[in-house]
This record gives sequence, C-alpha cells and structure tokens, in this order.
Amino acid sequence: MTSLNGSRVAYFSMEIALSPALPTYSGGLGILAGDTLRSAADLGVHMVAVSLVHRKGYFRQHVDENGNQCEESSPWSPEQFLELMKPVVTVSIAGRKVRVRAWRYLVEGITGHNVPVYLLDTALAENTPWDQALTDSLYGGDSYYRLCQEVVLGIGGVEILPKLGHHHIGSYHMNEGHSALLGAALVEQRLGARPLRSATDEDIHAARHKIVFTTHTPVPAGHDQFPMEMVREVLGEDRAWAVERTGACPGGSLNMTLLALFSSRYINGVAMRHGEVSRGMFPQYPIRAITNGVHAATWTTAPFRQLYDRHIPEWKYDNLYLRYALGIPLEEIRHAHQDAKRTLAAEVQRRTGQSLDPNVMTIGFARRAATYKRADLIFRDRDRLRAIARTVGGLQIVFGGKAHPRDEGGKELIRKIAGHARTLQDEVRVVYVEDFDWQWAPLLYSGVDLWLNTPKRPQEASGTSGMKAALNGVPSLSILDGWWIEGCLEGVTGWAIADQPGQTDDEAYDAGSLYHKLEQVILPMFYSNPDAYARVMRGAIAANGSFFNTHRMVSQYLDNAWFRDEEREVAETASAGIRKT
Repeated sequence: MTSLNGSRVAYFSMEIALSPALPTYSGGLGILAGDTLRSAADLGVHMVAVSLVHRKGYFRQHVDENGNQCEESSPWSPEQFLELMKPVVTVSIAGRKVRVRAWRYLVEGITGHNVPVYLLDTALAENTPWDQALTDSLYGGDSYYRLCQEVVLGIGGVEILPKLGHHHIGSYHMNEGHSALLGAALVEQRLGARPLRSATDEDIHAARHKIVFTTHTPVPAGHDQFPMEMVREVLGEDRAWAVERTGACPGGSLNMTLLALFSSRYINGVAMRHGEVSRGMFPQYPIRAITNGVHAATWTTAPFRQLYDRHIPEWKYDNLYLRYALGIPLEEIRHAHQDAKRTLAAEVQRRTGQSLDPNVMTIGFARRAATYKRADLIFRDRDRLRAIARTVGGLQIVFGGKAHPRDEGGKELIRKIAGHARTLQDEVRVVYVEDFDWQWAPLLYSGVDLWLNTPKRPQEASGTSGMKAALNGVPSLSILDGWWIEGCLEGVTGWAIADQPGQTDDEAYDAGSLYHKLEQVILPMFYSNPDAYARVMRGAIAANGSFFNTHRMVSQYLDNAWFRDEEREVAETASAGIRKT
C-alpha cells in the first residue's frame, strides 16, 4: 500500500477508464489515463489521480439497421463501487461557493502497490440543484457547463488533495488541457492570504516548475475555448485577470491549451510525429514527445496471456520481455489466434445475429466515429473491393465506434457504413457492433486477422487501438501517422497505407494504396502462406507489443517529465528499479 505522504505525482484527467463496470470515460483519452495508472501501480510509482465522478456516465449507443445512432444515458451509483472520503472543499464558481467531495478508487498493481484515484463530486445537498449536477455528465452540456466542470477539476482537485493527506506532490500532470486552471490554484496556494494580483514572476515560476502537460490534439479546433465574458463571470475578476496575463486569451477567448502550455515546465506530445506537429502549432514552446502505450496485461486476451505465461513468464512485470516472442513456435501463435477468433465470432453471433466465417480474412476497425478517422475509406471503390474478395480471397469487416451525440458528421459516417454493408451484402460481409466499449474491445483487438486504421494525416495524434491488437498478434494496415510511423516495419509488424509519411492527403491515392496492399500482399500471404502471415503476427508482438506499452511510457515520464532537476537522482533510481523488475 502506498503511503499517502509518498504521492509524488498527481495526475489530472477529465476522464479515466478504471473498470468495465464504471462508465467514467468516453474513449482513447480515458483509456490512456487508466492504462497509465495501471502501469504506475504495477511499477510501484508514488502517484495519485484526480477526475470527476460522471454519475450519468458517457452514453449507451444503439444503431439500427440503417445505421442511425441513438443514445441513452448510462447512470451508475458511486456508492456501489467507491469509498466516500470525508473531506469537503469549496470552489468559487460565478460568485457561488460550490462544495466538492471525493470518492476513492484504488488501482491495484500486480505486486500489491495501489494508486488512489479521486473522483470529484458536487452532488451535495448544500449546493444548488444546478451545481449538484456539475459532475454528472462527461462532455455534456454547453460551454458554460464545461468551464464550470474545469474549475471543479483543476481548482477543486488542487484544493482537496492536501485534505486527503497528499502533501508532498512534486509534479502535477495534466492529461490534456481540461485541468489547466490548476496552475492558478497552485499560485494561490503559494500566496496564502495574499491576493492573486500580487503574484510575482517568482510565484508563477514556482507553480510552473511543478506542472507537466501532455497535449493530445493536433488540430486547433480540438482545443477548449471560452469567451472572456464567460470566463470573468465564472472565475471572477482576479482569476480572469490572472489567466489573461498569461497570453492564453487571443481574440477575446481563453484557450485552455495555451493556458496549459504557459503553465507547464515540461510539455509533450503523444508520438514523435505529434511532437513535431505540436511544435509547428505552438513554436514558442519547447514541446517534446513521449509516445503513448497500452497496459499489456489489461489488453492481452486469455489465449495469448496463457501463451506468454508458458514461454515468457516475466512479461507482465517487464513488457520488454515480449521481444522473446520471436522464439514462440508459429503453430502456437496460430492456435491462440484461432481461439480468439472463435470467441469473437460467437459474441458477434450472440449480440448481432450475424455470423462470421472463421476461415475468412477478418478486418477490424473500431475508433470513435469521427470524420477525420475515415472509417469508410475502404469502401471508396466498392467494385474493386468486390473484385479483390472474389479473386484473391474472401473478406469480412467488423466495425465499432460511437459518434459524439452532437457530431452529425460522425453519425452520418455510421449511416454510410450501414449503407455499404447492405450494398455489398455477402460479397464482403460487414458487421457494425453497437455500443463498442471495454467489453467489446479485447474481443475485437484479438479476434480479427488485420487491424485497419485510416486517419487523415496529421490528425492522428497517436492512436492506441493498433497497439492493443499487436499484443494479441494482430498486425496493422495503417496510414503512416501517429504511433504507426514508429511502429511500422513493413512486412514485419504490418503494412503501411500510402508509404510516404510527408505526403499531402489524397483520398483516392490512400484508397488505392490500401487496395494494393490487400490485393497484392496481405490476402495472398494470408490464404497461400499461413506461416509467413504468422511470422508477421509474431513480429507485431515482439517489436510492437514489447515497446508500445505504458510500462515503457511511465518509465519515460519518470525519467524525463515528472521530476525537477534537483530530483533527477531520485527519478533515475526509481527508473533503474523498474528496469530491474
């Protein structure tokens, strides 16, 4: 058990995927946060995390036969799963005193070390009915609601941690810009009774020296912005003046990413290419890169866990041991995959009534339904797709993914896929699984034969779905963007679509490259040379699974981000211990 006073890192994220039973996340950002904490617990890192309780969850998705998405809330009761903590703090929102409490969830590591996660909650009787609902909805409500939530997360989180016994925090890590107001809270904490306007450059530098910021969004439209009139109303004049002073309010709006950038001593993107893109967007800041990973033990399914336990028993403790997957016999790789493929087919049959042929090449695509991810790129030339399936070998495709309730473009994308499924019918079987979530994900990542990813460059900051597939011996066919620029060893771990990473996006060219790889390389290998295909599966495990994991990622944060210069010796000692585990 971690001692409370030993919590040296405080990790702030608007969403965290803690358990399949808790709907406290929407997608990749929350999954990454949860995987980070799971690895921190495995590796014995002294850490604590802060998020909101999201009593109404994200949403449950239903998709009809025409591809129309409808949503329903997924409320849950924290009382069933979490421990209510005694401390209550107040934050000022639009001149009102809003009371905030916390529920605790313990992320337990493989050696018994725990990372406490505090989910902040405003549902106290002393608050107004509107304020009680502030921590209910993940990415719900309007801009005003969102800004108020970000006050609770950033300022309320800083306020409540000492009350919970966490006094010795060396680094506050902001996972995306939602918690950027914690910089102002740290300055206020340093000032004590002094007014915020009295803060000196030294005070601001002292707060900045404690903050780490990870940005995930490579397009300007993805960053939270709030008009200054709203900012003054919600934050009050002193705090509004303080954030304006940072230069984070160009054009009369507070940009939370700019505020986070100003407030941080260490800033990183989530892949090497994303670091380059972010430096181009914000050239005045020294933005580094730490490529994302996934928690290997969470996303490796039973057939492959058993396989690794037999051949590489150290893999859960040190994921780098997955390099030794190169010594696993190909036949055993194939058998494990066939077990996973049968499990996926059975679940698809049970939940959709549609059948998958276990002998047919099965492609998986499951991402948030957003237009830039281009889930329908494979259907750009349906006649060619039919011809490939007819002459080279059969194809079936399983899709999943939710569109945000207000994203009409994403909803239209799902309808288009449903239309293509009807048009292609049994020539290329297409299944869309509704309500893709933590329960579905491992089935799909392990049960398909090929993972497909087709984003517009350079809008894929990192992507982690292909990393999870690789842990289960499933190679990727992907656009060279995000993590895949680093992970793609052509014909060894998978294949690239549009081989030149710097090339301007041309949808026709990208689709042509996708079809060429399927027709000339992948399907002939799959159907005619199963040993060669199994070698690529094994290569994905050994090269990608061993590196693109959160054990490696957390180690990099320990070495490079979470400790100040004077704490370098402590960081190096901790990371050396990880490498010896």
